[in-house]
Amino acid sequence: MEQKRPLVWLSADSGENTVPPSLTSQWAIVPVDINTQSLAILPHWRGLAVGVCVVADLELAGLPLFAPWLEALPVSSWLALVRREQLQHPAVRQLIREFCQDYHTLPIAPYRLSDSLGHMWGMSKLTEALASSDHASDYQQYALEGPSSAIRMARSLVRKFSITNEPLLIYGASGTGKEAAARFAHEHSDRRTQALVNVNCAALPASLTQSELFGHERGAFTHALNKRMGRIAAADGGTLILTGADELSLEQQSAILRFLQDGIIEPVGASRPIKVNVRIIATCSVPLEKRVEQGLFRSDVFYRLGNLSVTLPTLKERLEDIPFLARRALDACDGSQYQIGSDTLVTLARHSWPGNLRELQNRIRQAVLMTKSLHITPEDLGLEPTGAPAQPDRFTLEAFRARAEEQAISTSLSLTHQNVSAAARLLKISRVSFYRLLEKHNLQLPSSINLNPGRGQGDRT
Repeated sequence: MEQKRPLVWLSADSGENTVPPSLTSQWAIVPVDINTQSLAILPHWRGLAVGVCVVADLELAGLPLFAPWLEALPVSSWLALVRREQLQHPAVRQLIREFCQDYHTLPIAPYRLSDSLGHMWGMSKLTEALASSDHASDYQQYALEGPSSAIRMARSLVRKFSITNEPLLIYGASGTGKEAAARFAHEHSDRRTQALVNVNCAALPASLTQSELFGHERGAFTHALNKRMGRIAAADGGTLILTGADELSLEQQSAILRFLQDGIIEPVGASRPIKVNVRIIATCSVPLEKRVEQGLFRSDVFYRLGNLSVTLPTLKERLEDIPFLARRALDACDGSQYQIGSDTLVTLARHSWPGNLRELQNRIRQAVLMTKSLHITPEDLGLEPTGAPAQPDRFTLEAFRARAEEQAISTSLSLTHQNVSAAARLLKISRVSFYRLLEKHNLQLPSSINLNPGRGQGDRT
């Protein structure tokens, strides 16, 4: 008997009485009620899933409740179920534009709905197969997936910025999935049917920058036997990804300034410039502000790239994603039959992950080759088994509370311009209690040398 395909039914009620019987016979329904379930504990299923979000049950005031769920649930394609009159509201149209591949108006036409979902499923399978062939078992396939708030926030920002033509900067440490974020922005933009061209800035010789990016005419220089289209012209109408833009030399930055400013290129040896329509996405490992301060990046180029920016979290900042990411890494390298137990997951969570997702991918691949059973152990991953932690344990309740308190202090001071009285009011505690928290966590106000509950230079009125 063929296994049913997962169908997530996202609604403002239990969903049991709203799913058409024609769907229950074809799909394994996963009901999600946004009013009774928590984003902290998401439902699980194996394999690819498509979903239906029942917007028809909601009033406009409740519409914002859907977006976090649509962002968090690992669903490949969404279909919105709406009342026809709801399509007159910009907020409904925006929700469908950002998250959904299709919509269906009430009353439900079972066969039409079934055909739409079947088409979405088929296209998702095709996209998954193409991604697998393009990236083999590369972590870029799943870098932006996961239930953690850190990756949900980053993914949400990339999604919001995808609908504009403004340049986008994507920051992140090595192995965090910057290429995946750039592709995500392109695939969710109005340019998704047009060209996507990637330029590896680190491998771009300064002497060939103009020829590679702008192209050249026949005879423009020695060995220029034929006319050649540049990478920018190849991306006309689509998206150009500048991978490692922080590694461009000052000379290379000067060469692309006019293109960034006016959208004009001039092929080497050409007699007239060419106007192009290209959306720029630049990925960087080092913040460009820092490179500007060091004199290694032109400020005028930075300001033409830095209107919008997203910083991807490190793996240490999204530890709750590790079980999901480890499973995805196993599936990607034909290791779906292997299991990772709780002890091994804790060992993974306690690792420092300097190589982020790339390191996780490599360790999973190693484990598949090294393991002697279907249960992967820390030794298979090249890690020491979890015993008593050598350093203070980050996973005790006390440690989680301490981090929450430190975040509360940092956020409240930032929002009140370091005004202690205002920060304390924001947290609904006394100034004395606020100073005690500072002392407890050995934190110091930027404008203070000594902590004094009676007087504080950080107190400005």
